[in-house]
Amino acid sequence: MSPTRNRSNGIRFSGVAILACLLAGGLGAPVPGAAQGQGNDVTYSRDIAPILQRSCVKCHRPNSLAPMPLLTYDDVRPYARRIRERTALRDKRGVMPPWFIERDIGIQYFRNDEALSEQEIETIAAWASAGAPEGDPNDLPELSVPTSGDAWDIGEPDLVVDLPPYTMEANAPDWWGMIPHTASGLTEDRYVAAMQVLEISDVEGGAGGKFIYHHAIIASTDENGRMNGNWPVHEVGRNAEHFDPQASPILRAGSQFFIPGVHIHANEWTTTAHLRLGLKFHPRDYEPTRRRSTLTFGNGEIDLRPLVAGQEIHFYQELTQNTKLPTFEPHMHAAGVRMCMDAIWAGRTETLTCAGYDHNWVKVYNYDEDHAPLLPKGTLLHITAYFDNTPDNTNVVDARNWSGLGHRSIDNMAIVIMPTIVLSDEEFAEEMATRRERLGLAEGEGMLGCPLCGFIELPGGRDR
Repeated sequence: MSPTRNRSNGIRFSGVAILACLLAGGLGAPVPGAAQGQGNDVTYSRDIAPILQRSCVKCHRPNSLAPMPLLTYDDVRPYARRIRERTALRDKRGVMPPWFIERDIGIQYFRNDEALSEQEIETIAAWASAGAPEGDPNDLPELSVPTSGDAWDIGEPDLVVDLPPYTMEANAPDWWGMIPHTASGLTEDRYVAAMQVLEISDVEGGAGGKFIYHHAIIASTDENGRMNGNWPVHEVGRNAEHFDPQASPILRAGSQFFIPGVHIHANEWTTTAHLRLGLKFHPRDYEPTRRRSTLTFGNGEIDLRPLVAGQEIHFYQELTQNTKLPTFEPHMHAAGVRMCMDAIWAGRTETLTCAGYDHNWVKVYNYDEDHAPLLPKGTLLHITAYFDNTPDNTNVVDARNWSGLGHRSIDNMAIVIMPTIVLSDEEFAEEMATRRERLGLAEGEGMLGCPLCGFIELPGGRDR
């Protein structure tokens, strides 16, 4: 059985509450009510186009991830009912836009949040139900997003590196291997603010159709082949990585990129594709103020019975140092449908994040700076991975089969990948003090994901 989860998106709790929780556990705030329903006067030009521009057209544009553009009313009108259906899925498999954070539990503050609000979902539903009226074209907002598929979400990169191509036959078995070294061409050391990976394919279509790279482990070496960097794992449908500004990684002059491990699968077309790396640098005078690390754990024994939904795998990791978690990235395979992360400290369990999972859209979630979990050493992280091995999960090839741990897409995994910032006691105290000041937390007032933020002097007498 999984622990009882705090179904709350509130961030603050009193000092009395946290002290009680240190002894006995606690409850969260009630869930806010849903947005009020919309009228029938909703139009594409005034109400729907702004939503699509913010959350949809970065993929739904020519030659990008999605199978069709949604740039104009003529583009959008034929898909009105389908848009209503897909946006109404919220955090479940198949939702559009593909953002799976559950809104009724855990931390709700993320950078580059693509999700629609309840009011926006209801607005789309009302519009589609009313026959998808266009409205006055003069109400259209100016198109402020790139319209070509080769545009970057991170802005124009300072460095672009194309890795060697691979050709996958239409119905070949999965392939695992290495993509050889490619020189970066970088002539000076630079700190990287953001990184995005594009799969460049000679097949037209959207995610799940044109792409052959399921995932690729990206690393860098010096000119002599010695490892000098590990970079975000590329996964199908993955969004760009924006590194924590306190602890961004460095790319050394003369570095070469390569892929020590790649998983490529067939898509029913003979396809030649390669990965294109785009990197955005910090200014030359940037220096990190914190120490970066990476926490990756999971898998273990996976034993999925055939034709059973709601199967769970649990795994744990103790934090041996004070830690800030800027990012939550769940990685599963076809049968995976959900992952939750709890923090257990001093007898209290808090659910930090729950996210749905779709094998065709592997997302990374970057917490907002003031809401990234700040966890003291000794905290136990508990991950619960949920699987649906039934025909209801359309990602599963044949739900009549038992499924265990393995590298193939039809096998399964359950891994959490988290770049972390490790903090000394002094740095940990500074981070909490800064957060208290920015959020206006009163002494004794804590918040979700930072169990000690409300304390000036911590239990045990250690002065912060």
